[in-house]
Amino acid sequence: MWYYKSKKDDTEVIDKLSELAKRYPTRGFDEYYLKIRREGLKWNRKRVLRVYREMKLSLRRKHKKRIIKRVQQPLGTPRVLNVCWSMDFMSDILTDGRKLRVLNIMDDCNREALSITAGLSYPARALVETLENLKQEIGTPKYVRCDNGPEFISKTFVNWCEKNFIEVKYIQPGKPMQNGYIERFNRFYREDVLDAYYFNDVYQLQKLSDHWRDEYNYNHPHKSLGNKSPIEYRSRFDEEVNFFIKEQLNKNYLSNFMVS
Repeated sequence: MWYYKSKKDDTEVIDKLSELAKRYPTRGFDEYYLKIRREGLKWNRKRVLRVYREMKLSLRRKHKKRIIKRVQQPLGTPRVLNVCWSMDFMSDILTDGRKLRVLNIMDDCNREALSITAGLSYPARALVETLENLKQEIGTPKYVRCDNGPEFISKTFVNWCEKNFIEVKYIQPGKPMQNGYIERFNRFYREDVLDAYYFNDVYQLQKLSDHWRDEYNYNHPHKSLGNKSPIEYRSRFDEEVNFFIKEQLNKNYLSNFMVS
């Protein structure tokens, strides 16, 4: 007996649909077929639809989130204050189960903790408000070093940095030690505060954090700073006094010059 043997070969169709499904995992058959026709391939719609269904591409497909590529930034130590600030978020819970977040900001020059601010939520708007308060108090840095969290890549934060001429140095995803200064600071803060106490509300945590920040800035020794505390190594107050003295000397010189 003689039987008809099919000569269909859908290899090219399968390869093309696999390529489109990989590049556009959230699209459907109509988009795929229109792209195929625009490339000049004259495959019949019924044939492509049959292969599409056999490959089970009509089912919802899970696709990996694309990670933003970042260039590795060297972790240097500035010689002057307000050159580079490191920032990072930490998470914990209250005694009633509510989640909270803590924003830590430090100066890479003398490892001074500039801000430890807690809140039940910490959107990009609150991040900008914290930085704006620091701007009014001590000025702005030339660079900020942070990870790729949603608050740091938001338009609100990026636009504020551009407005204040601040360059954002993002670390590479999955490599927290590229922001090693703040990571070590986070470890001390978690051991001394977050893991050592229970907190009923944010105000209790904030009060203890403020006290711990003063203790850290004035009494915590750093081997990299010659076993000195951040304030002993380079006092921000001394910098401001020296700047004020220089400004007064310049004004006196100019006034004497104008009189003479």
